[in-house]
Amino acid sequence: MSNKMWGGRFSEVPAKFVEEFGAVIKVETRLCPYDIQGSLAHVTMLGETGIIAQEDVEKIKAGLHQVGQEIKDGKFQFNAEDEDIHMAIEKRLTELIGPAGGRLHTGRSRNDQCCVDSYLYFRDAAKECQKLLLEIQKSLYEQAEKNFGTIQPGFTHLQVAQPVLTSHWLMAYFWMFKRDFDRLQSFLDRLVECPLGAAALAGTDFPIDRWSTAKQLGFEKPTENSIDTVADRDYCIEFASIAALSYMHMSRLCEEIIIFASQEYKFIELSDDFTTGSSIMPQKKNCDFAELIKGRTGRMYGYLQAMLTMMKGIPLAYDKDMQEDKFLSYETIDLWQNTMKVMAPMIRKMKINAKRTYQAASHGFSTATDMADYLVKKGMPFRDAHRVVGQTVRYCVEKDKTFDDLTLEEFQQQSDLFTEDIFKEISLEHSVGARKSYGGTSPEAVKVQLEHAEEFLDKAHQKLG
Repeated sequence: MSNKMWGGRFSEVPAKFVEEFGAVIKVETRLCPYDIQGSLAHVTMLGETGIIAQEDVEKIKAGLHQVGQEIKDGKFQFNAEDEDIHMAIEKRLTELIGPAGGRLHTGRSRNDQCCVDSYLYFRDAAKECQKLLLEIQKSLYEQAEKNFGTIQPGFTHLQVAQPVLTSHWLMAYFWMFKRDFDRLQSFLDRLVECPLGAAALAGTDFPIDRWSTAKQLGFEKPTENSIDTVADRDYCIEFASIAALSYMHMSRLCEEIIIFASQEYKFIELSDDFTTGSSIMPQKKNCDFAELIKGRTGRMYGYLQAMLTMMKGIPLAYDKDMQEDKFLSYETIDLWQNTMKVMAPMIRKMKINAKRTYQAASHGFSTATDMADYLVKKGMPFRDAHRVVGQTVRYCVEKDKTFDDLTLEEFQQQSDLFTEDIFKEISLEHSVGARKSYGGTSPEAVKVQLEHAEEFLDKAHQKLG
């Protein structure tokens, strides 16, 4: 007969390599504190309802605390033959306190036990991710404040489009990460129902009090359907989708940092501790860490795709396929958190070359739209103005000039509507300053952004402690 806790039905023991193939115990050790927390709530409820004697309740609680301390001290032995942490902890509990340990599992299954452990873990993981996102946002905010007034070209199609404040560019990413923060909050708002008590799939015939365990563990209420509770992993998939989306935002920022740090742009210089050199070319300063973040985006997308594929054909309720959620979820969480820990200081320590960004904005005809608007205000139809400005740009390209190099006479060769005030109208400062619409790039509009960003950071920090 098998010596497994479920072994009464079985006459043979799996080979060691088979046990190791099916075991998840070494991966899910991070769930141990949550498993003990859930077990303490469960046994308290068993005592409250009179399902087990109070004497056994106290023994089990004391034993669980001892097991928890052994795990914390690194003295606990995790073996593949125990399959998972739930079995390992219960086994050690029974070794410590005797038969009373076998009463802990009354009225529950590993299915709902696993879910409550994961819920508790994901709750903490999501809050930690929110804190790390705030650090990235704070670093962007600090750079936006430090470089306020710096002008750079804005791009579409990676071609110079219109001048913008560097602060405006930086804050674009701030608001992206805020939405990621908000998605995590929405995720947490859905993770408020306690799975404990769903048992294997059908609930239990013991008179348990699911509201008691829910309250003890900080949930609002029990889950509504026991099959749904143990059969789905949408919380894992939702978290992975948030992580993938946020990672995409980080990857886009890293791509721009890499481009802007190149010799051709020289907009940005990363600090030495976030760059590497070449083994053969002494002059090189490579943006390796930004490149790694870009590269690992594929891994993050892969975790999400793997989870979706894992779940796509599983019949209700629980199937062993779902055990793979742990490998994928933990790697998702670790990769996202570790990346954010790198991202924040990399942004905080980078330097903006204001002289170079201004030159680039000046030499890319970035105020062409302002010139067209100028002619429209003088009475010319926009399409005609667009054509005149296009002709002016072509003239400059042919003569190897910028708008700043042109004389009034040269402007008037294109249209007699041009007067002396054209030089002010197409200055970078005037172009940026004129875009005062809400959310625009004018100093006044960007100051509003910064005020709102500061308010958000303050509230978010207070909420997260």
